[in-house]
Amino acid sequence: MTHQTYTPPKHIVSAATIVINDQEEILLIKGPRRGWEMPGGQVEEGESLKDAAIRETKEESGIDVEIVAFCGVFQNVKRSICNTLFLAKSVGGEPTTSSESLEVGFFPIDEALEMVTHLNFRERIEHCLNAQQPFYVEF
Repeated sequence: MTHQTYTPPKHIVSAATIVINDQEEILLIKGPRRGWEMPGGQVEEGESLKDAAIRETKEESGIDVEIVAFCGVFQNVKRSICNTLFLAKSVGGEPTTSSESLEVGFFPIDEALEMVTHLNFRERIEHCLNAQQPFYVEF
């Protein structure tokens, strides 16, 4: 009789923020691969979704944020990726580029939505700005 060792599923969980400043502008970073997008990244083991969202935003943009609300989840079922999204407000820091961001800035909402072209990232932002929360989207 063979004993199979249990291998836990390999899920990727990410946390991203839709950061709004006092001028009602959205924080975007320009990544080397995907162009303009909201800051975010993988949640580390032993880290909360909220803490990951705050950390990734600071690392990628130089902006300190406070989480305002949990917005929802986009799940890429085939690739086993769960993207969690938070609404946040800017509380300090200066827009600063990093290895993951070629450009960083705050943009008027309409302009920001035009700039975000990768996959369903624009849809994610629109969902977060919409009052219907929390949301759950599978794709």
